[in-house]
Amino acid sequence: MRSEAKDVDSYLAELPDARRAALTRLRDLCRAELPAHTEVMAYGMPVYTLDGEPEIAFASQKQYISFYLMRGDVRDAFADRLADQDMGKGCLRFRNPEAVDETLLRDLLRATAKGPGTTG
Repeated sequence: MRSEAKDVDSYLAELPDARRAALTRLRDLCRAELPAHTEVMAYGMPVYTLDGEPEIAFASQKQYISFYLMRGDVRDAFADRLADQDMGKGCLRFRNPEAVDETLLRDLLRATAKGPGTTG
């Protein structure tokens, strides 16, 4: 669901309570683990960029929470841990807000924060 929110606070404010809590935790995790990244709204969702390049994003979709991992090098490095996840090309999907795997996401964010890599 594409949002017209101008900033992440507004984006979070428009979400249902259960989704807002889970996405607020995800935002806090991104902010803690990606200190060199800039938080912006793009494509109707919160996006974390490095030198203007989008690397991480998340969104509340109709049926799930999406976590977009735009760094192909990080996806490749975590292929074994991502194999059992509900995942599209670069998007992890969590159908239950309470089932967001924060440990996995923290590890992915830490790998992303180590420096620029390749998107795709």
